[in-house]
Amino acid sequence: MTKFTRIAAAAALGAMVGQAAMAEGLSTPNLAYRTGPFAATGIPLMNGQADYMAMLNARDGGIGGIPIDFFECETGYSTEKGVECYEKTKSNAIVSQPWSTGITLQVLPKTNVDQIPILASGYGFSPMADGKVFHWAFNTPLSYWDGASIILKYIKEMGDLSGKKVAFLHLDHPFGKEPLPYLEMKAESEGFELLPIPVGLKEMQNQSAQWLQVRRERPDYVIMWGWGAMNAGAITEAVKTKFPMDKMLGVWWSGHDADLRLVGEDGKGYKSVSWSFPNSDAPVMADVKKLVVDAGKSQTSPEEMDGVFYSRGLVISAILAEGITVAQEHAGKPDISPADLRWGLENLNLTQARLDELGLSGMVPPFSTSCANHTGHSGGWILEWDGAKFVKASDLIMPESEAISELETAKAREYAEANAPWPVNEDCQM
Repeated sequence: MTKFTRIAAAAALGAMVGQAAMAEGLSTPNLAYRTGPFAATGIPLMNGQADYMAMLNARDGGIGGIPIDFFECETGYSTEKGVECYEKTKSNAIVSQPWSTGITLQVLPKTNVDQIPILASGYGFSPMADGKVFHWAFNTPLSYWDGASIILKYIKEMGDLSGKKVAFLHLDHPFGKEPLPYLEMKAESEGFELLPIPVGLKEMQNQSAQWLQVRRERPDYVIMWGWGAMNAGAITEAVKTKFPMDKMLGVWWSGHDADLRLVGEDGKGYKSVSWSFPNSDAPVMADVKKLVVDAGKSQTSPEEMDGVFYSRGLVISAILAEGITVAQEHAGKPDISPADLRWGLENLNLTQARLDELGLSGMVPPFSTSCANHTGHSGGWILEWDGAKFVKASDLIMPESEAISELETAKAREYAEANAPWPVNEDCQM
């Protein structure tokens, strides 16, 4: 659809909006975590998400003429509180954003009953990519298995993995264990030794035992699946033990600017895979700054705005907003239902041209979704800490689609069988 066609469609949708709908808005709750051990990473993400929606309300009157009722329910990253927040916010919601793999796994069985889409951008349960099995769950634009694949492909560019030892330093939590099925499969096929090193929630800030093991085992690479306080603890220990930073690569949640600022130049060479990138010159950033930040409607700071996590939060809300737009156009009405939004999230087509039109140039790779593909598998960049900031250290790297797809199908069917009766849509082919 061209820019002018979209503008005309938006105008038509806006004309259909009634006063009741205008008053209620599109209910898009966010199960946020601005408190607790993960707050340092949660705050910039939540700020980016909230600011993008506030910008759309200020600039466009919302989406399709209806204001966006974007609000937070604080979970502190607690699975128990997250489930409480889900139940508390679901009555009028068109989407749920669980913001934790643990919460996502608890909410997932409820989706077939409540029929509210889960949007878990870049997190959650990797097999959710299989739309035949997980009708209401989306983890666009990349899954954790995609991320592990991209990291291994990047390492292979530096030499054969065969005979190497790869330490997997991970949070001892559903999030940290997510990539293990893929990594174990690749260790067997590629002939490298995988050394899992779990970090308990109470050990995040004191990882002396884990890094003693790293020193003893002398791995060729450390892949870090960290989050919150674990990231800073691991990076500080790596510097202290003089582990080569260019041999340490993290998932996108382990690429937080503030964590690396703690070690500054000593962290130079550390890398993180990412499906987002901050671009302060992108048109959307100018709109957010003018209409939200300068207007005193934001909780962010100039330094945070330039960071990886703030821009990622912004991109996540842009993905949701695009799903709403596509749903409105398909339904022919602005006041969409959760089922309408599910259709929209299944029919995203964020081409480079569309990303440019949205003002998101350079901030997220192009991707599309379908009935069967609820992730998009967009590919990602390797970011490298240059001593002061993250810079792109690679072109876009695509995940190993065929092997991941086979694993997704197997694990999705395994989940469905373990949770029978579970509806499977065999008609969903593409």
